[in-house]
Amino acid sequence: MNLRVRPLLRCLAALVICAAPVGCSAPALSTATSAAPSPPTRGTLHAALTSPVDATLTWADGSDRGAAGHAVEFATSPGGPYTLLQYVPAAQHSYHHPRLMPQTPFYYRLRPYYGPASSAVEVDLPPGGLSAKDKQDDNVWARPRTVRSGRAPATGSLRVPDAGTPTGLRATAVRANGIRFTWTDHASDEQGWLLELRTRGSGAYRVVAVLAPDINSFGLSTLPDEKHASYRVRAFYYGTRSNTAHVTTGKAPDGS
Repeated sequence: MNLRVRPLLRCLAALVICAAPVGCSAPALSTATSAAPSPPTRGTLHAALTSPVDATLTWADGSDRGAAGHAVEFATSPGGPYTLLQYVPAAQHSYHHPRLMPQTPFYYRLRPYYGPASSAVEVDLPPGGLSAKDKQDDNVWARPRTVRSGRAPATGSLRVPDAGTPTGLRATAVRANGIRFTWTDHASDEQGWLLELRTRGSGAYRVVAVLAPDINSFGLSTLPDEKHASYRVRAFYYGTRSNTAHVTTGKAPDGS
């Protein structure tokens, strides 16, 4: 089974859930207005085997109007529990799930997510990796927190255009591969936060961390390609789940 392990800071105590591509052992995700996005339309999700142990998902373009993207989830029984595979941008309409457990049923579904993103900040970290002192660090600086600023509680609804858009995103270099982000939360009804990045030369943002509601401070331990990148945060809520698509894998190429 395929499993990509990300740094521990991306999987802190159920507040931060790693959102990078993983295989079938990924961590579980328990997851009066004006012209807000229309209620999402249930798009049709299809799943097919491209080899006895590889599955590809496809879905219709525009099936969830106004969505920022989709959460791709899977389970090995019809009733779940479902596990997050990846958050994918709205422009993406397929997902490849490789090296699955042989002779096993897999069930897939999409959850569209909605919500505004902050303005982006550009980050350029110095060269180098962890120092001896960094390796002894208990990473308190990186823990997700709710920082009270003395301002009134957030009252903006994400269902109202621009009312819940996060502002004031700041990125502070903590070490050669560490960034602390802080921002102002204006949303009263978010289901969570996404930290997104776009590396230099890339055209699209991708999700690198998922945070609980009301968090407005978080530290990221970067991978090598994330030291020079554009970052933003997004307050989000989920829309209606798609249909469930199903495949059953065959024997592995080695015959097992």
